[in-house]
Amino acid sequence: MTEPDLWATCARSLSLYGPQHRAPRTAVERWGAISIQADVYGDGGAVRAVEDKVARLLDKPAAVFMPTGTMAQQIALRIHADRRESRTVVFHPLCHLERNEERAFEHLHALRGRPVGSENRLVELADLAAITEPVAALVLELPQRMIGAQLPTWPELMAQTTWARELGAAVHLDGARLWEAQPFYDRPHAEIAALFDTVYVSFYKGLGGIGGCALAGPADIVEEARLWRTRHGGLMFAMWPYAVDALHGLEHELPAMASRLQQAVALAAELAVEPGIEVLPDPPQTPIFNVVVDRSPEALDRARSQLAAEDDVWLFDRRWATAAPDRTRIELSVGRQVLGFADGEIVALFRRLRELAAARQSR
Repeated sequence: MTEPDLWATCARSLSLYGPQHRAPRTAVERWGAISIQADVYGDGGAVRAVEDKVARLLDKPAAVFMPTGTMAQQIALRIHADRRESRTVVFHPLCHLERNEERAFEHLHALRGRPVGSENRLVELADLAAITEPVAALVLELPQRMIGAQLPTWPELMAQTTWARELGAAVHLDGARLWEAQPFYDRPHAEIAALFDTVYVSFYKGLGGIGGCALAGPADIVEEARLWRTRHGGLMFAMWPYAVDALHGLEHELPAMASRLQQAVALAAELAVEPGIEVLPDPPQTPIFNVVVDRSPEALDRARSQLAAEDDVWLFDRRWATAAPDRTRIELSVGRQVLGFADGEIVALFRRLRELAAARQSR
């Protein structure tokens, strides 16, 4: 059986994005308590309801539903740049715009990306202070997912956003995982969002929706973003299923984020004492963290498939090689899916994964 087949058929999965957790639930199960009203090309109904809810939650004048974060962030940065005498956008080297979108900001909007700082750590104020050219916008991702979902301290975050404002640049939040970041700061979502001119939030990541996102900010920017959504081909005839799913997530999943952070901290502490396993960051700052295993990526992939075939459990999706060929970073997200595992079982599975990989690696 191929890896995709194993992934799709395992009874249990630690993947937050596995088919067991992405499959649509029944209308009664998913939307039973929500009044479903359709939109027409994004006007009215559940789409308007979720836009209003996000705007209130973030205390922004307005919000607009977007089908993808790729679209939402490019549009926000295009608008900010058009209002300034610069096309330069500053971001972390592992920013989604830089690494995952085929440089669309450059090809579609003539923006210039300016990565700042090191791939292996958060952006620091000293990195920004070294920039001498005019800047249209600073993009900050909370949390910085690709380095273990790390977060800057609150004083550092305020200092960086202040730097941008004093320079005359806009400040945009890549808040795809803002829901997971908020418990770390222990401040209302609105207080975090107040540091930024525009905020993008996802509905399918921590909230478990089927897709979609929102861009929130000043009313004039949001209205212009609606025009750009049409220009991008993002205005669908009916978007209400995505919006209703988002409302469900905001109602039922968002309140669980603080307890999920506690679960992640507890699980990470158990994993960190295992031989050959390191947790990054330690302790986790969000319900997302990295588990570094002293085995090669290829050996871990084969061990994962063996575990899937023998134990009917899928242990991880995302993993990355490290500078050391026999060490691998695995991303672990703590969400609703961990309820399917008994106390101590996840640690035991990682222990077995490492043992199976050792046998595979020695061949």
